[in-house]
Amino acid sequence: MSEQIILAENERLDDLMTESGLKIIQSREVFSFSLDAVLLSRFASVPRHGRIVDLCTGNGVIPMLLTTRTNARIDAVEIQPRLADMARRSVMLNQLTEQITVIEQDLRLYPKLAGNGVYDAVTVNPPYMPVTAGDQNENEHYAIARHEIHCTLDDVAEACSRLVRPGGKVSMVHRPSRLLDIVETMRKWRLEPKRIQFVHPHAKAEANMVLIEAMRDGKPDIKLLPPIMVYENGVQIV
Repeated sequence: MSEQIILAENERLDDLMTESGLKIIQSREVFSFSLDAVLLSRFASVPRHGRIVDLCTGNGVIPMLLTTRTNARIDAVEIQPRLADMARRSVMLNQLTEQITVIEQDLRLYPKLAGNGVYDAVTVNPPYMPVTAGDQNENEHYAIARHEIHCTLDDVAEACSRLVRPGGKVSMVHRPSRLLDIVETMRKWRLEPKRIQFVHPHAKAEANMVLIEAMRDGKPDIKLLPPIMVYENGVQIV
């Protein structure tokens, strides 16, 4: 990688463990990516070509991982300026500027700028908790990433529905406790759930993540995929 990227104070470079040697800029001061983003990048149905948008992109980990699976153009939308800047520099570092465009924007406003039905697929790792649930972290970056401060589940589903073309796919990772809310909200916005996969820490633990994929204007027909176990006999296997 020939790009010379200057890291800001308290930033580090992490290896994404891909065959192409992708690296990402992270910092303890802002919300770093975790396993949910990695699993979503593997779960999502994406076209080989065309256009994809990743909402709530954070530091851009999902678009970068998706480049190992597709040649499609990917727009990465993030509302927080610092995270958008980190994502933009990571894209430059990995020489992916021809494939990924980082857009600093509120997802609630983005469909008016981008247009309706312009994407073949949407991925999103949204805030999981309503503002009224639990104590919001004192760190603003963590609070925005975890709580529905700038977007509710309804806002996310509406944006996804407006951005994706009829027949296009919307893939999301969320908490199992919100599954009924997710299905109801998706259907409200003409997104028909097609695939669901639960993620468990290990075989004897309850699921702590759910991956769900919906089709815009699809017919009711849902598949429940085999569950993912993160650990087996104390060893991480995914």
